[in-house]
Amino acid sequence: MPPQSTSGPYDTVLCAEELRDALAAHGITLPSLRADLPSLAGASGGSGGLVGLGNCNLDTARRLAAVLREAAER
Repeated sequence: MPPQSTSGPYDTVLCAEELRDALAAHGITLPSLRADLPSLAGASGGSGGLVGLGNCNLDTARRLAAVLREAAER
C-alpha cells in the first residue's frame, strides 16, 4: 500500500495501522503503537495528529534498527 498524504483523525489511525502491518511483515511488534488521541483533539486545518510509537524492549529496538539499516543499503 503506498503512503498517503492526507491527514486527519481517521487518516492518523489508518497510518498507525499501516505502520503496524509493515513492521509485522518484518517480525517487529511495537505494543504501544497507536494514534495519539490528545494530538488529534488539537488538530485543525488538516494538520492531522501524531502516531505514538511508544516503548519497546531492547530486542525489538535492535531488530528495528537492523531492518532499517538493511533497507538503507538497498
